[in-house]
Amino acid sequence: MTSGLLKHGVAIARIVLGAIFLYAGALKVADPKAFAGSIEAYRLLPYFGNYLAASIIPWIEIICGLVLVTGWRAKLGATVTILLNLVFIAAMVSAIARGLEIDCGCFKQGAKDPPLLAIGRDLVFIAMAALVLWQDRRNATD
Repeated sequence: MTSGLLKHGVAIARIVLGAIFLYAGALKVADPKAFAGSIEAYRLLPYFGNYLAASIIPWIEIICGLVLVTGWRAKLGATVTILLNLVFIAAMVSAIARGLEIDCGCFKQGAKDPPLLAIGRDLVFIAMAALVLWQDRRNATD
């Protein structure tokens, strides 16, 4: 019974994480210019790189969201989600270290989420994706 609860809990975490990434990606696809502006605020990429990243990252988020929601290739989706969130955290820490006051660009433009809240949220997403990977490995050994 506990194993079944755990399995369903991980499935719920996978679907919720996927829905969050679908939502985040869809918001950015709808307004790529605003997302490019959010990336530019980090001052990490050249001008062209901001637009290139703004045109690629949302689609990666959408694909990760779809595979996590459906469960098809969930291991790959969880792995990419972890990598994306590590990049987001590194960019946010870099901005904090340089004294930049920026919008994280995570969801709604101009939301003004405090940087530590954005980092904490990314850590929660990493933990959710790690649960998916852990469950996948556990299923493989059973």
